[in-house]
Amino acid sequence: MVQSQAEDVDSYLAEVPVERREALTRLRDLCRAELTGFTEVMAYGMPAYERGGVGEVAFASQKQYISVYLLRSDVREAFAERLEGHDMGKGCLRFRRPEAIDFPLLRDLLRATAAGPGTVC
Repeated sequence: MVQSQAEDVDSYLAEVPVERREALTRLRDLCRAELTGFTEVMAYGMPAYERGGVGEVAFASQKQYISVYLLRSDVREAFAERLEGHDMGKGCLRFRRPEAIDFPLLRDLLRATAAGPGTVC
């Protein structure tokens, strides 16, 4: 998917490929449940979750994968062992197939992010 021009997350989810929509909706629901005190916004053409105007988590449907952006370096470092073996860039966790998304890991990452402020990369 090219960078979305959607103005809200509902519109974004409506335009993603149907085979990814259920997984991305589940991911959104997880973010909304775990990121208490965060604001859901569209940033850089993807759903993002901000606290105090600073984005800490985002996700997107890319051409080859579903990406989850974990912008807190302290959280990534704390979970380094559990993130081993996953396709991980500097702050981007990638899943090639919707069924490969590790929702328990994402839940724990989101809970750690919500637990307190930290440095965003």
